[in-house]
Amino acid sequence: MKILMVEDNTSVSEMMGMFFKKEGWDAVYVNDGNDAVTTFNESPETWDLVILDLNLPGLDGMQVAVKIREESSNVPIIMLTARDSESDQVLGLEMGADDYVTKPFSPITLIARIKALHRRAEVSGSSTTAQPAHEEFDVITRTFKLNSSTREAYLNGKLIQDLTPKEFDLLRALAKKQRQVFSREQLLQLVWDYEYFGDERTVDAHVKKLRQKIEKVGPQVIQTVWGVGYKFDDSNVEVDAAEN
Repeated sequence: MKILMVEDNTSVSEMMGMFFKKEGWDAVYVNDGNDAVTTFNESPETWDLVILDLNLPGLDGMQVAVKIREESSNVPIIMLTARDSESDQVLGLEMGADDYVTKPFSPITLIARIKALHRRAEVSGSSTTAQPAHEEFDVITRTFKLNSSTREAYLNGKLIQDLTPKEFDLLRALAKKQRQVFSREQLLQLVWDYEYFGDERTVDAHVKKLRQKIEKVGPQVIQTVWGVGYKFDDSNVEVDAAEN
């Protein structure tokens, strides 16, 4: 695995470097936001994961995340932040991060998060190699179709654009069990593969972004069940005969 670690604290990078070496991972370390964007853009396809500090000289972590997402919607991003603030953490997720870890953090925790994200990314990547026919959808409802091999989802025949890996996985997990209510804890385990209790705000932030992208093509199909969690339900969505 090749990791781009963007962190202006040398001691943190050196500490994580020892753990990366133990895992057999290759890492490149950058301590400036502008340099991070330049380094990533030199060969976007070579990076398996980005670790991104929020507070950086030059461009900050939020700005770097946006620019990385302009080049790649697939590379997993873990954001590091010293701010134990819900608004900062949610904003980081909305800017394109897949997960965040709050400083001070345990290296073992970060390694576990990296493995979980990379494991999911490998599964997503391997599913695209076969490339079956465009019509082969593995999730089909009244108005919705999803192809896990092409990583495409359609509402009334219209492609839901620019889904990140986590947004796609979240949509698939919900749509596969139509009208079933999932708690945030269940979604953390299904989509993020956490083997321990994660932060529910991760789920909420991704649902918010997913809803925004769905609403660009049609009615909302991700419903909130107050006090419980979320469900997929398109039973009240009008079927577009021209598209289905």
